[in-house]
Amino acid sequence: MATRLLLISDTHVPARARRLPEAVWRAVDAADLVIHAGDWVDAATLDALDARAARLVGVAGNNDGTELHARLGEFARVEVDALRVGVVHETGPAAGREARMDAAYDGLDVLVFGHSHIPWDTVTPRGIRLLNPGSPTDRRRQPVCTIMTAVADDGVLRDVTLVPVERGV
Repeated sequence: MATRLLLISDTHVPARARRLPEAVWRAVDAADLVIHAGDWVDAATLDALDARAARLVGVAGNNDGTELHARLGEFARVEVDALRVGVVHETGPAAGREARMDAAYDGLDVLVFGHSHIPWDTVTPRGIRLLNPGSPTDRRRQPVCTIMTAVADDGVLRDVTLVPVERGV
């Protein structure tokens, strides 16, 4: 049975937006699993997503305080439909990322990360799929704010889609 995924990161509520965009909430409602790669900024966003998501996996980022770090930690690992998925906030500079992630995360099929607000979708030499969904509230140098959806299905990640969203207000 396939699992619908929502990948988000760098929500920065209330620093970059007072609330998450409605498109994010619709995607939460449609997902079987929401993965958040850090920089929530406030515990209220974690609580709201946790209450609404069918299932939530998340990590703390560099802009998250001690409460979020204590609740979430900096790395999460979950198996989803026979896919081994890791979640972390920071992976360092883009140059050399694939080789560094191969060395750091043995035994993963997918690594979801954030921090840069720049969408990323590559595969490492050893075969780890690296995914950064961007940010739904702070596009930085990107043309639009974004989230990502995907489907985990019997050990295969398919239908990975970068979804533009209107910036939260």
